Amino acid sequence: MDNNKPMKIVLIEDDAFACKKFIESANSRKDIVFVGITDDSDEGLEFVRNKLPEAVILDLELNWGSGSGTDFLKKFCKLELTIRPIVVVTTRNRSEMIQNQLHTKYGVEWIFCKEQNTYSSDMVIQQLLDLRPFLYKQQIGGNPDLRTIETPEELQKRIMTRIGVELNDFGLSPKYKGRRIAEECIYRLINKKNDGDSERVFNELAVDWGTHYNNIVRPIETAITRAWNNPNDIERLLKVYTAPVRNEIGAPTPTEFIHYYADKIRQNM
Repeated sequence: MDNNKPMKIVLIEDDAFACKKFIESANSRKDIVFVGITDDSDEGLEFVRNKLPEAVILDLELNWGSGSGTDFLKKFCKLELTIRPIVVVTTRNRSEMIQNQLHTKYGVEWIFCKEQNTYSSDMVIQQLLDLRPFLYKQQIGGNPDLRTIETPEELQKRIMTRIGVELNDFGLSPKYKGRRIAEECIYRLINKKNDGDSERVFNELAVDWGTHYNNIVRPIETAITRAWNNPNDIERLLKVYTAPVRNEIGAPTPTEFIHYYADKIRQNM
């Protein structure tokens, strides 16, 4: 996360009009962005896990949604997160006892009463932006690595982009069916880290795609062979693919190829 980038916020709200006002507020400015909007407390938790927001705007009641604000808070407190987003609650409940419980038991930073004359979506958003520096000071401190933490989607995109660059350098043309299969296999093997092997990846992909093992391996083999046997590119290939190649085969096998690029990319992630 970067304090100079728009603040990423998840909105958990079941009132369509309230959602509309928050969206209008976000669209009128450049310092925030909603990365998830839902009326379901469990889906809100998934947004927190996967989108890594800096803040959550939580409707306490969710009368017309699924779950409740307290359901969300109970489960949220058990999540293991590198950085815990700021949580502010919006509610029509004026009970001081409930508000004190939200602060002390669940660590809610701020509670906004929707019945107040001054209440507005802009006010809630501005309060979050005012609290934002404290998120960095208290949780991030001087650790610069936490300022650039990636969401799973961002990490996947970065890895897939790197895989694409490497396969382009190898000369594995996108027009070959084996290119797409190779990309998927390399990505899966990277995610398995030390627990995976290419044969397991080939078999898992065959099952997931509803096809036969040979329909996974053979297109990769064909694409590798075509690139490797291009006489105009042999010098370049030997520079970009530095693993030993057995003479009796004459080109990297699908297993060797997938492992080579998974290991290469994993070491430089």
